[in-house]
Amino acid sequence: MPYGIIGGVTRRLMLLDTASLYFRAYYGVPDSVRAPDGTPVNAVRGLLDFIARLVQDHRPDALVACMDADWRPQWRVELIPSYKAHRVAAEAPVGGEGTDVEEVPDTLSPQVPVIEDVLDALGIARAGAADYEADDVIGTFTARATGPVDIVTGDRDLYQLVDDARGVRVLYPLKGVGTLQLTDEAVLREKYGVSGARYADLALLRGDPSDGLPGVPGIGEKTAAKLLHAHGDLAGILAAADDPHSGLTPAQRKRIGEARPYLAVAPRVVRVASDVPLPAVDTALPAAPRDPEALDALARRWGLGGSLTRLLSTLAR
Repeated sequence: MPYGIIGGVTRRLMLLDTASLYFRAYYGVPDSVRAPDGTPVNAVRGLLDFIARLVQDHRPDALVACMDADWRPQWRVELIPSYKAHRVAAEAPVGGEGTDVEEVPDTLSPQVPVIEDVLDALGIARAGAADYEADDVIGTFTARATGPVDIVTGDRDLYQLVDDARGVRVLYPLKGVGTLQLTDEAVLREKYGVSGARYADLALLRGDPSDGLPGVPGIGEKTAAKLLHAHGDLAGILAAADDPHSGLTPAQRKRIGEARPYLAVAPRVVRVASDVPLPAVDTALPAAPRDPEALDALARRWGLGGSLTRLLSTLAR
């Protein structure tokens, strides 16, 4: 099912990496922002303010809050056991399917269901899929889109989806969401020396400690970019490692050879999926709340105040 055609007109789709944004809201808004009963709601109110600012500044026609139904899918762990292992909560067993719990601040976890309830009452689409991360949901919506796509995320992994020809860019928050890096192909080439299509190869060669990806020892970001420039893609680099006349240094040839078991599985782990079985959702940006009574009750219960009012006003406009 394609996304981006409404009434025969191509429209702009905005995809939120929701967890990335509410983590930023949690750390960017003081926990003195609380509900009437004293419960912190800084992530809730911060996210609502984020969405209001994004809609106001970028005017999408459709918007989806993409969710992590599984933040550490077992199929990725089976390929690279260290994948996100350092983020597993200490009290949770590691390695059993469906047992890993992400380490999240105590006062953030209770706010996530509130965020979901508020988005549902507003009528802002949420989408997730069992055994997949939000990145994969975003990748699938992007693959199906027929118009331009803005991906809002603080996760550089999604740079791999940037595609000028299709109008796909990443809005990367530098400070809140008021200051965004509008990431297109030119920005990627300037900062990393590669296109969006080659960013995943760069990432898996370089490695990423924040995701538990070891990379190829001795090959950092600049060397990885040079190798990709010279040989095209990961397959080209592996072929060059087998070719004594390719120009690789003996050290590079040795490092790539020793890393072949990792390089055989890393692409499937690092590249976002584009074929996730997604639920049917109405992606159109709502002009009015889907469930005004439920939203009013949530606003009173959690003291959402000006944050919700600003978002409602922005949506109405």
